[in-house]
Amino acid sequence: MIYDFKKRKSPASIVWFSIIASVLTITLKAIAYYVTDSVGFLSDAMESIINLVAGIVAFLMLKIAFNPPDKEHPFGHDKAEYFSSLIEGSLIIIAAIGIGIAAINRIIHPKPLEELNLGMVFSVFATLINLVTARILLYHGRKYKSITLEADARHLMTDVLTTVGILLGILIVKFTNWDIIDPLIAIVVALSIVFTGMRLIIRSTEGLMDTSLSDEELKIIKEIIERYKVEGIDYHALYTKKVSSRNFISFHLLFPGNWSIYKSHELAKKIEKEIANSYAFSDIFIHLEPFNDPEAYDDFLENK
Repeated sequence: MIYDFKKRKSPASIVWFSIIASVLTITLKAIAYYVTDSVGFLSDAMESIINLVAGIVAFLMLKIAFNPPDKEHPFGHDKAEYFSSLIEGSLIIIAAIGIGIAAINRIIHPKPLEELNLGMVFSVFATLINLVTARILLYHGRKYKSITLEADARHLMTDVLTTVGILLGILIVKFTNWDIIDPLIAIVVALSIVFTGMRLIIRSTEGLMDTSLSDEELKIIKEIIERYKVEGIDYHALYTKKVSSRNFISFHLLFPGNWSIYKSHELAKKIEKEIANSYAFSDIFIHLEPFNDPEAYDDFLENK
């Protein structure tokens, strides 16, 4: 059973929320940096620039990923999503390095901050935009099972949290005149987004390595197949992999040698449909084998 791609809609248009939000937040945060000369606000603006680049890459990759299979790519283009989050993770780390350099330079060459109230107002507006956008992207990321939208949403949420931290630090500077707090906060922000970037890179790498479905998902698939054992069948060689929003599930179905191909195939179709009902966006491949064939049990992994 091959998933019908006509039923699947691309969520690429949703990424426009992220792109528009990034343009707005870059503008607001750049103004906040300009009026205050705070490296904390500078680090925030740099992260929003990464959001914009990541949003554009995400849009392009989603357009590719949701194209149906063709002769050159018979298993589809879904892995393009992993390249998107891999690029985003790498860009985040590059931004963190830039933020760290700017913060260390400010520690060496301190400057007093100015117009903190005005800067905080612009920063708060930018944070609200990111918060709303992140919630929209996360909702649609879960709806479409898109790692790209989820990665973008979680990056924006990280941006929201770091901005809140920066604002708290700026408040401390405002009431204490400890200007050293500003670059120290920027360094903390840099370390925080390095962690986010590494998580995206690791998750993308695992996806490119054809990671299997989770143990819980495998358990449900096995339960479905094993319910049909009462009809005289068995199975082995259950292999799965997850590619972005799609699942690939294959196994060998063992049946009595005196069964007709038609009878075996009809039972296989029932099992396919039940698994497909539990896991949308799945390609299911079942190889039929008779019990009395000694080569039917050749298997390089034990999955049962």
